[in-house]
Amino acid sequence: MDNNVGLYKTVDDASGGILHKDRQSKFYAYVFPIVNEKDIKPIIDNLRKMHPTANHICYAWRIGIENQRYRANDDGEPNNSAGMPIYGQIKSFDLTNVLIAVARVFGGTKLGVGGLIAAYRTAAQLALESSTIIEKSVKVKYELCFTYPLLSKVMRIIKRNSLEIKKQDMSMECTVVISVLLRNTFQIENKFKAIQGVSISRLED
Repeated sequence: MDNNVGLYKTVDDASGGILHKDRQSKFYAYVFPIVNEKDIKPIIDNLRKMHPTANHICYAWRIGIENQRYRANDDGEPNNSAGMPIYGQIKSFDLTNVLIAVARVFGGTKLGVGGLIAAYRTAAQLALESSTIIEKSVKVKYELCFTYPLLSKVMRIIKRNSLEIKKQDMSMECTVVISVLLRNTFQIENKFKAIQGVSISRLED
């Protein structure tokens, strides 16, 4: 990942249909931004409908910032000849929260394992080169709990520091969920801890 604290790289939007040919086989490569594993199956199912003549739709993904997860799928191609070369390009471009899928239409000539590795790697690379890669800030969610008389003090800190309110429940016992840039967490935590009667706890996504 990027060495800059609180930053990561991903793709701005879905792109693809990039065609790479190798000995009459056609490789159509697609890139998608994703945030969780539930996003993946509908995308792959849709690609199968878009490419009904494809013999294989191989893919790889990586999700997460601090605790990353990944998977590579060969979809019937020889072991590690498709998914891992695709995943290698995700690592090479230093991306996360991204899915790359490549649909292969067989052209009649077997490429061999080495040829498949090169073809899937190249298709993934071309798709990423045609994508818009962006840098995003990592944000952390906090839950604030306090009594209503402290509301004005809490809201003053939120406003002065331009914090994003994700959720709020204003009653005698107030609860506010805020989003804070990772690089500012220490400073913001201390501001709220300085108010007697306010509890602040970090939420896990």
